[in-house]
Amino acid sequence: MTSSGRTIVLTGASRGIGHATVRRFSEAGWRIITCSREDVPDECKRDPNWTHHIPADLSDAADLDAFVKEANALLGKEGLSALVNNAAVSPKSSFKERLGCLNGDREAWYEVFDLNLFAPLALCRGFAAALHRGDGAGDGTGAGGSGSIVNITSIAGHSIHPFAGSAYSVSKAALSALTKELAVEFAELGVRVNAVAPGEIDTEMVGPEYESLIPRIPLNRMGTAAEVAGVVYQLCADDFGYVTGTELFVTGGQHLL
Repeated sequence: MTSSGRTIVLTGASRGIGHATVRRFSEAGWRIITCSREDVPDECKRDPNWTHHIPADLSDAADLDAFVKEANALLGKEGLSALVNNAAVSPKSSFKERLGCLNGDREAWYEVFDLNLFAPLALCRGFAAALHRGDGAGDGTGAGGSGSIVNITSIAGHSIHPFAGSAYSVSKAALSALTKELAVEFAELGVRVNAVAPGEIDTEMVGPEYESLIPRIPLNRMGTAAEVAGVVYQLCADDFGYVTGTELFVTGGQHLL
């Protein structure tokens, strides 16, 4: 255990928002357990709080089960303070064409939903007991006593996006709905469940075509991965101990238009 006494499990950690979120929690002294399809970059392995990275393809049921089993074994009898479901996929054509309802492969829809929706559901169920045990940092008011879940959704789940494919958008809309369902059921375990919906975030996955979207953003710029990570962190902090079933938009106001 680290000095904060808290542990986070985060998926999709190797780049972008996931990597920035690891950094934000590490700065606060949290112990970090992650997974992604790839190994983590060498510079990240020097982070003393990033104690375990487990390569896993969460769209594969056997890989997912193995990840849950290994991570729970690492936790032992300790509680889990936070689960962040960040891993996702948004397939494109070989020409980076948006795949809609008419031109998208049906099997690809199943693959998208396996990772973007069913994997978060399975992870929430797999870590439910550890989240219920929480972090032991409660103050008698209910704040900080049990864990917190944050699902990374998307602005694309709430409006048609020019670049995000239909399967991705629909899966993120479903994850938004799942967040509310989970919030009610996990409240009985003392676990809060919320979502963060990023807009146009400047990461290595964003191409030059996204520049055309900036005029649609009231703050007139793209967001940063660190800004999304900060919101995720606050949702897991004691100050937000009475917030559950909420989806926070990190869009620079784009979702208002």
